[in-house]
Amino acid sequence: MMVEKPDNFKHAPLQSEPAPQHRTVESADLFRGTNEIMIRHDGLLYRLKITRQGKLILNK
Repeated sequence: MMVEKPDNFKHAPLQSEPAPQHRTVESADLFRGTNEIMIRHDGLLYRLKITRQGKLILNK
C-alpha cells in the first residue's frame, strides 16, 4: 500500500545575508601553557580551568 504525503510542508526561506561569523580563539593562545586563567567580565572575576580530562570549567 502506497501512502502519499501531503504537499503542505513549508520550507525555510533562504537567507539573503550570510550568517555572522564568530571570532574563534585557540585555547592554547589564552592559557599559554598554564591550566588556569582569570577572566574579568562586567566587573566580576571568573576562573577558566582546563581539567585533567582536557575539559573546560568556568567558575565565578
